[in-house]
Amino acid sequence: MALSESQIPPDAQHYLVCGTEDCEKSCQFYCNDCHQQMCEQCRSDHQKNKKTKNHEVVPYKQRKRQLPEEKCKIHSTKDIDLLCEECQIPLCYKCATAKEHRGHVFTDLEMVFDEKVSQCQEEIAKIRNHLEPTSQDLKKEIAGDVIEIKKIMEDLRRSMKAEAESLKNLVDTVTSDNIEQVNKIEQSILETLNGQNQDIDAYMNYLNDLIKTFYGYLSPSNIEQLTFALKSENVVIRPIPETSKPVPPVFTAGQYSKEDVAKLLGRIHVPNTKPEHRKMKTIETASIPLKHTVKQRESDVKPTLSMSSSVTKVREYNVPGVDRVYHVSLGKSGRLWVSDDIGKLVQTDRQGNQLQMIQTSGQDRGYHTVTQDEDLIYTDRNNKVINRITPDNTITEFIKTGDWGPLSIHSSHINGDILVGMHIALKCKVTRYNKTGKEIQNIERNNKGQELYVWPVYITENINGDICTSDLLKCAVVVVNKSGQHRFSYTGQRSLFYSRGVCTDLLGHILVCDTYSHTVHLLDQDGQFLSILLTQQQGVECPFSLCVDDENNLIVGQLYTNTVPVYKYLQ
Repeated sequence: MALSESQIPPDAQHYLVCGTEDCEKSCQFYCNDCHQQMCEQCRSDHQKNKKTKNHEVVPYKQRKRQLPEEKCKIHSTKDIDLLCEECQIPLCYKCATAKEHRGHVFTDLEMVFDEKVSQCQEEIAKIRNHLEPTSQDLKKEIAGDVIEIKKIMEDLRRSMKAEAESLKNLVDTVTSDNIEQVNKIEQSILETLNGQNQDIDAYMNYLNDLIKTFYGYLSPSNIEQLTFALKSENVVIRPIPETSKPVPPVFTAGQYSKEDVAKLLGRIHVPNTKPEHRKMKTIETASIPLKHTVKQRESDVKPTLSMSSSVTKVREYNVPGVDRVYHVSLGKSGRLWVSDDIGKLVQTDRQGNQLQMIQTSGQDRGYHTVTQDEDLIYTDRNNKVINRITPDNTITEFIKTGDWGPLSIHSSHINGDILVGMHIALKCKVTRYNKTGKEIQNIERNNKGQELYVWPVYITENINGDICTSDLLKCAVVVVNKSGQHRFSYTGQRSLFYSRGVCTDLLGHILVCDTYSHTVHLLDQDGQFLSILLTQQQGVECPFSLCVDDENNLIVGQLYTNTVPVYKYLQ
């Protein structure tokens, strides 16, 4: 049975057919607006069609997942397509107008769904590409350790037995010597006792002879001889020979215990050493895959970037037509759009040569950006519109912002969405439009109902989809996630911090200007301060705007000069 698209693993190798009717070519692309699979030829036709040329077409693996169709339980004819940020419940458009949701912030549910799908796919990729292989490597290493430990233990047992055998041999030798000594002592004592026995035997023979003699004297015919014999000294009987009792040797048992034997045989012990953690491959921040549109080449992405040991100025140039550099936007082939504080918008090449200049009504800081289609778009706060300048220099109204005045703008490199910081009276918000200009998200308050923004003059997006704004009056960098949830605010390292230009790089770093200390701060994507990247000693004077170019160099605009230095800080 065939798997549905939702059941197919994101990294599975399966054959997909173009979704265009009567086209059976292999699918390579996906239109996020139409939710249709496309081959290369149909993608080209789709982008040439006037009705669909602004649709977001991406490589198939980078597609947005289509929101499953689900009807509202209250309004059965309406689809659930919104998420109430305050209540955190999905609802339909009609529910959003209900009294209980009045004043709440709503997010396009399809965008939330796509975000969650992407998170799941990232976790699956993390498991399959890192955690599972690393676990398998650890299993192999542990199996090797089991074999090694068994070998070591067998060697220990062999050494113990050899030590015991050596001690046994030594015990046998000592015992043999002791027995030999006992044998010699026994032989000596027995020889002495045998000598004493022989002396007694000789004495007893002497006594027998003496008895015979005395019996001879008792014969009646020898009375004269008896009388003579009793007067003779020969009658004196010799005393019994002296003998002595033998003194046997005494065996003194050795004084030893099990501990003494253990000392002789040696001990086994486990060293008091902390076990070394097994080495595991880490998931590098730089290896996080980025989403790219079909207009970006994979060769342009350098996921092996890292911080250089030092920051080096690689070049600098003067921007003609302006006296100061309030904002810098990166365009095609390294071309830059540079603006001042009186509405002059100048395009230059890498050497600072002026390519064109436009006079706008712009009086704000980060009020222009370049889209994925290489169009320049810029805000007009007074007229409450966002204008578009196409490559052929045609200026048209792109988005009308209603009662809200647009302050800052950024075109997403991830999906082409337009992020706009806006104000009305004393209220500010960030609004997300898709690349065709349709409003899809508003971000105004945090989960506690507090205003997030006071005057967001610069805005950008990080590689994880976080929206980073530099707030002029709040003196902070305010960061929310893709869904608009407040993540953190950065307020500098000193008591005073004047945040101005802000940008991000391919490693997820956040870079921000501090005009009070004349420095550029470097943060990680979670808002942790890493270092002061640039100071006055490195040639920056009141840094005001930032941009990372397509060579991953940092371009710095300054408040009091049109000189733009370029620094290399990644390698």
